[in-house]
Amino acid sequence: MNSSDRACFVQGVNQLIYAHIGKKHGKQNYICVNCGRQFIDSYAAQGYSEEIKQECLEMYVNGSGFRAIERVKKVHHTTIINWVKTIGNALPNAPDYDEIPEITQVDELETFVGKKK
Repeated sequence: MNSSDRACFVQGVNQLIYAHIGKKHGKQNYICVNCGRQFIDSYAAQGYSEEIKQECLEMYVNGSGFRAIERVKKVHHTTIINWVKTIGNALPNAPDYDEIPEITQVDELETFVGKKK
């Protein structure tokens, strides 16, 4: 690929680009003749895959703590917390119940009236 095949992302497709001297992280650097902006041909996607994200969220729903997930999946716990917050904000709010149900069931209700000796 020669320099005339590339276009500056800032200036537009009509600007000439030439190869910069050297490489950065194994990728050829390019520079715009007019604006001087440096860039590379293609940028790698950063972040975690959706599969890892879903596994971490599933572990959280199943009762694992943030730091336990961090130890198993090697994903920082604040990243997992941010994912949980994002998913939580996307959920609809709980509906308001104006009526009190007539019949309820309470399992294992224990009360204590009086003093202990």
